[in-house]
Amino acid sequence: MGKIAIKLASKSAEFQNLFLGQFPEQQLKAGNSEKYYQTLTDFEFISLKIQYPQFGVETLIRDYYLIDAPEILDSLEQQEKLDPEQVKHLKLIQRTLQLSAHVLNQDPNQLVGQLWGRLQSFPEPEIQKILADAVQSKSEIPRLQPITASLTSPGGNLVRILTGHNDSVNAVVITPDGQTAVSASSDNTLKLWDLETGKEISTLRGHNDSVNAVVITPDGQTAVSASSDNTLKLWDLETGEEISTLRGHKDSVTAVVITPNGQTAISVSNSLELWTLKLWDLETGEEISTLRGHKDSVNGVAITPDGKTAVSASSDNTLKLWNLETARDFSSLRGRLKQLKLWDLETKREISTLSGHKDSVNAVVITPDGQTAVSASSDNTLKVWNLKTGKEISTLSGHNDSVNAVVITPDGQTVVSGSSDNTLKLWNLKTGREISTLKGHNNPVTAVAITPDGQTVVSVSNNLKLWNLNTGKEISTLRGHNDLVNAVAIAPDGQTVVSASSDNTLKLWTLKLWTLKLWNVETRREIFTLRDHRGSVNTVAITPDGKKAVSASNNLKLWNLNTGWQTSTLRGHNNSVNAVVITPDSQTAVSASSDNTLKLWNLETGKEISTLRGHNDSVNAVAITPDGQTAVSASSDNTLKLWDLETGKEISTLRGHKDSVNAVAIAPDGQTVVSASSDNTLKLWDLETGKEISTLRGHNDSVNAVAMPPAGKANAPDGKTAVSASDDKTLKLWDLETATEISTLRGHNHWVRGVAIAPDGQKAVSASADHTLKLWDLHTAKEISTFTGESYIYCCAISPDGLTIAAGESSGRVHFLRLEGGSENE
Repeated sequence: MGKIAIKLASKSAEFQNLFLGQFPEQQLKAGNSEKYYQTLTDFEFISLKIQYPQFGVETLIRDYYLIDAPEILDSLEQQEKLDPEQVKHLKLIQRTLQLSAHVLNQDPNQLVGQLWGRLQSFPEPEIQKILADAVQSKSEIPRLQPITASLTSPGGNLVRILTGHNDSVNAVVITPDGQTAVSASSDNTLKLWDLETGKEISTLRGHNDSVNAVVITPDGQTAVSASSDNTLKLWDLETGEEISTLRGHKDSVTAVVITPNGQTAISVSNSLELWTLKLWDLETGEEISTLRGHKDSVNGVAITPDGKTAVSASSDNTLKLWNLETARDFSSLRGRLKQLKLWDLETKREISTLSGHKDSVNAVVITPDGQTAVSASSDNTLKVWNLKTGKEISTLSGHNDSVNAVVITPDGQTVVSGSSDNTLKLWNLKTGREISTLKGHNNPVTAVAITPDGQTVVSVSNNLKLWNLNTGKEISTLRGHNDLVNAVAIAPDGQTVVSASSDNTLKLWTLKLWTLKLWNVETRREIFTLRDHRGSVNTVAITPDGKKAVSASNNLKLWNLNTGWQTSTLRGHNNSVNAVVITPDSQTAVSASSDNTLKLWNLETGKEISTLRGHNDSVNAVAITPDGQTAVSASSDNTLKLWDLETGKEISTLRGHKDSVNAVAIAPDGQTVVSASSDNTLKLWDLETGKEISTLRGHNDSVNAVAMPPAGKANAPDGKTAVSASDDKTLKLWDLETATEISTLRGHNHWVRGVAIAPDGQKAVSASADHTLKLWDLHTAKEISTFTGESYIYCCAISPDGLTIAAGESSGRVHFLRLEGGSENE
């Protein structure tokens, strides 16, 4: 117990509340900024406030916001104010707590691990003291403490992670005051978020299927959602209550827009037989009319600033202009294929013919003056249209693949397009000439947004990128999502971006970076995150001597386990590396790949020794017998194979599983093998005869991993128990002699892909898509401790001394963690 805790223990609950809740603010307001600074850089105070029931991490974060509060700063004398270095330190801690808030709100016990994972690379004495005090703090349970700064460090664009949805987040929109975001998800709900605190305000329930789109009325009071349950719903954003349901569509509603006056909504539905738009009166909730005419899916719709005309873009290669007052299509009488015709509805005479796109029209946008539209097409071009005359003004050619997105700067002068050729292009709208090409994405650009000042573009691909429109230069890449980014919204202040992803999260980013930089003290190179793999880290192994670790993605990397630094890269496979195992002498690694092969590597030289060929599909796992002579591989071809590592020859094939074999483990006696399969079972095999001994049934989904305890433990007799990990979100402990389940370990809320057993045979570590690494007591089947990463954690390994854990993320990060605290480890 620290000094503050000892002092508070003798005080009343009222005093404790006042001290933890108001002391920093009182000190700063009184001009005692030094005391304010000391309090907020004291690990004990930070820890006590986070764990105190009445407060928590968000109220602590607000203490740091006080350094920017004008009403306080303006009242202080110059000598009473904090110096710039102190402000920098406090902002470091504030940003760290913001980045970890979604974790600490759920599990305050992870404070030490989160601080160590984000702050280690900052050499400032004040920061290092916080880390030292953190690790010295007593803990009754073991803690997982990162050896390296493997979590996103403060100082980058990422501000917060918003978690709560249980499925893909498909859309996000920000209220006009910039205070609140509304997200729409495939979990059938919408959520309201406070953008200052990152906290969920409320969940809007009522849809019976995926919510695909959401918009907010100009007054910020009402949201309109579109769903695969064929309906739209109106929501009161103040109360979170449903106002009404708009019924009429016969299929999934995929998009919705609102007129500038906030009175009318246009919804899009893409039935296989009938592609329609509907107009709705938002005051009455009644359908005004149905707009029919497109012959294929409607991909986008835009409304002119006067609210009188809509332009829809379709996969039937056309755009249509709609009169929202008469609900008539200006161009519903078609001429030749891939043409549009503009008609005067009073005289029924054709005004003009629009020579249309030659392929699907994917998006359309209207200039701020309402006079011009720009369309983006899969024919690799954009077209500029005069909305008054219906004439094509120009065609913007230059992309080498489908143009998926288009936006116009607020001044109406510049067009920005995003394409499947992985680039963005800037165009002069007046001349139709290309200004520049923005290169940097490695995947198709699917969406583009521009800040209100017209200076910055945010592009969406497999990640997000920021671009300076004046220079055409990339400002930064916003990494962090682990799946497709489906939508992005920019706040009215132009400083905040919210992205929505299929990884079930939203992320809050700032476009206004402060000057703090993160530096590697040894190399003097600026860094932000320990992120060496470019793809998902599928597996990780630790050498038996405990000195090295090997991680695998599209290649293999060798790490110094003491420092956490990478020493070399092993290249040779032609596809993803799914598994790696190391021989007992720590000299050789065997890797398994989706290129259907295994490779042997010399860990001293980093050179390939040989390639093992024989499987007909991806090789998912590999294990080595205790004598180091034989390897057993598991494949998506439903088989296991035994290999002689000295000759590289196949010994035999084990057949019996009915689906992909995902994992394999060998008993300490080297006689028995356990395999795990997508057929929901595990099988026990006699390694000498190649015969199946028994089948273990109990999991309800694919079994992804299996581990066996080491020999000689009282509670884990040699080769008699195994732990399996499954897509059913559980781990199971098995008695291999009786082929029965001993216990089920529950606690993960997503699939579990990795498991490792500690040398003492009493604890296990599991890796899950819920972003967590969990430590388990195998005797009680209880969860002991948790470490939360930043993306799916695919794999884990434990060192021979049982104190170091390595884990790999889908983000490309490799975490090295020390097991600290707890009575056993003190």
